[in-house]
Amino acid sequence: MRLLLDTCIWGGAIPELRASGHDVLWAGDWQQDPGDDEILAIAHRERRVLVTLDKDFGELAIVHERPHSGILRIVGFAARQHAGMCQRALDVHGSELATGAIVTVERGRLRIRE
Repeated sequence: MRLLLDTCIWGGAIPELRASGHDVLWAGDWQQDPGDDEILAIAHRERRVLVTLDKDFGELAIVHERPHSGILRIVGFAARQHAGMCQRALDVHGSELATGAIVTVERGRLRIRE
């Protein structure tokens, strides 16, 4: 799957996700942070699922109706767990994310907005 990791996602997650066969970009590699609107636009333009900790992207997508190609929000996990939680969510809900769902993964709770 094509992924764009927000800067708040631990950069150490990249090798593990790539080893699982994902095409991964990390916003932390960019010269400057273009802001949430542009990050979401880039992910959509490149047909990448945006992986983030930030709830603002869901608000942009739902309230402000910004186009996106799926958003995966990981909440309440240590940085070293980001890759594993992302991979588990993709294994179970990758098809929903690929069609533009917003998936939030928290300890003991999972929400999907189609």
